Amino acid sequence: MKRAGLDRFGSMVVTGLLLLTWAGSAFGQQQIESKVDIAFNRYYDFEEMTDLMKRLAEAHPELATLVSLGRSVQGREMWLLAINNPETGADTEKPAIWIDGNIHGNEVQAAETVLYTAWYLLEAFDEVPAIRELVDEHAFYLVPIVNPDGRAGWFAEAHTPNSNRSGLKPTDNDRDGLLDEDGPEDLDGDGHIGRMWRPDPEGTHRRSERDPRIFERVPRVPGPDGRIMTGEWSMAGSEGVDNDGDGRINEDGEGGYDMNRNFPSDWQPTHVQRGAGTHPFSYPETRAIGDFIRAHPNIAAGQSYHNTGGMLLRGPGADYGENAYPRTDRAVYDALGEAGEEMLPHYDYLVIHSDLYRVHGGCVNWMAEGLGIVSFTNELWTDRRILQDAEAGLDEEGRFRWQDRMLFGRTFTDWTEVDHPTLGPVLVGGGTKYARRSPPPFMLEEESHRNFAFTMFHADQMPKLRSEMEVEDLGDGLWQVDVMVSNDRLIPPRTARAADRRIGRPDLMLFEPGDGTELLLAGTVGDRFKARFEPVDHRPERLLVERGVPGRGRVIFRYIMKSEAPPTGNFAYRAEKARDLEMPLGDS
Repeated sequence: MKRAGLDRFGSMVVTGLLLLTWAGSAFGQQQIESKVDIAFNRYYDFEEMTDLMKRLAEAHPELATLVSLGRSVQGREMWLLAINNPETGADTEKPAIWIDGNIHGNEVQAAETVLYTAWYLLEAFDEVPAIRELVDEHAFYLVPIVNPDGRAGWFAEAHTPNSNRSGLKPTDNDRDGLLDEDGPEDLDGDGHIGRMWRPDPEGTHRRSERDPRIFERVPRVPGPDGRIMTGEWSMAGSEGVDNDGDGRINEDGEGGYDMNRNFPSDWQPTHVQRGAGTHPFSYPETRAIGDFIRAHPNIAAGQSYHNTGGMLLRGPGADYGENAYPRTDRAVYDALGEAGEEMLPHYDYLVIHSDLYRVHGGCVNWMAEGLGIVSFTNELWTDRRILQDAEAGLDEEGRFRWQDRMLFGRTFTDWTEVDHPTLGPVLVGGGTKYARRSPPPFMLEEESHRNFAFTMFHADQMPKLRSEMEVEDLGDGLWQVDVMVSNDRLIPPRTARAADRRIGRPDLMLFEPGDGTELLLAGTVGDRFKARFEPVDHRPERLLVERGVPGRGRVIFRYIMKSEAPPTGNFAYRAEKARDLEMPLGDS
């Protein structure tokens, strides 16, 4: 899909060259000598994940700090692993990237991907120059599990691939005055929540003659004898019973809200956005995330890992017109997103509201639209990864061939007859909670590495500033000093969205004159030929730079000074989301 704005940074050839450079340097090392051996061909429950994070922090105390952001509804710690090299500065002095996963309890590979990120950054620091450079120049804030209760429950209890997304605060989803009173039951004892089929002479489905595991829909058309054809089976819902006697099954299980609808930007009440909670940050998990991010204005990039579908998503979550993301910001997202499509086979770069569905109060929407952080949601894994011809699609028979030949049937439970208390004899079985949405273990490491690599490319495009200075003697004790502040990366230290909405602090260009130097005029030079000087009216020693330094661009500051000798003093550029610059003038 062609998008406007790439000309802002040249052509995609430039992005391609960046990718080639990055791939050659970061991935050339095939083996990493690790202090902490972690197998990334399996999944880890909450306790195992906690142990692995502690081991990483203990093995790399010079780079890693493990802290708790707070506790979940059920009292589990929300672990954050901060990675920074203090020898090159404090983490808060550097542009930082926020990386989280598993805000939905069933989206389990998100946590493994964040864990892989931490492991690779720490273990490769001494061996891979590109990784050392990344860690030296940036800070990384990683939260593998935003939803500890949901993850713990997913591993410990029977679930479908789609449950349980929610946190586990008891909630009245069916509005009957009771909380979590009608959840699913594992009737066949296989540790998963499957489907139920009941016999029905007027049924919608029949069992396939080729593969009895498959229930085929029967077309409602006349048969050879003129009668409407019917099947022998009808779907009876997911595995469970009607615990509260209201005639419905599994309509009020644990939790039932969506923490990824509980953030401030464009938050809407539950009658507009289902699962949004009573108000933004109404859950302890989302409030802990919000408190940390707001306390760290150096965060310039954000990545939230979800599943599934193979997507790189940016906001907005609802249609607010093109101005919701100004043109220069869209160009940054497009360059990053199209690079991601190159790095992640069968992934698509999409806009949430127009290419997927409407989201109010999402985490990445809050980071991008509320805080000016360039942010993506990665929807990890796509069924297209399991086919040689990805565009051919995967029908049910094709899925069973894949499961039988590659997974040896381990993601399917054969249909078993169970005597249901209200439905009578039913067949129970079907796909396990590992059957969809998450990659099979043998593909997990590649999926983690590819998404990690894209996220590192994103991190490497956080603002990187440098300066040059030109001094010209104008005669009669007057001097002109031009200071060029350039940004060598895609992401500006202040996005256009942040500038337009007055989010955060504008960048500052400061000058402190030396002895014998008087500052007369200061301002910006408005074109590349340095012909249009725009001096400010007040406080020339303190220039506000509302729009920061554009990606792969520069801002030229001009100063007119009076001094009998060559002028002296100190320039300084201050930015919330970039390293500060100190620029001495003359002998000062």
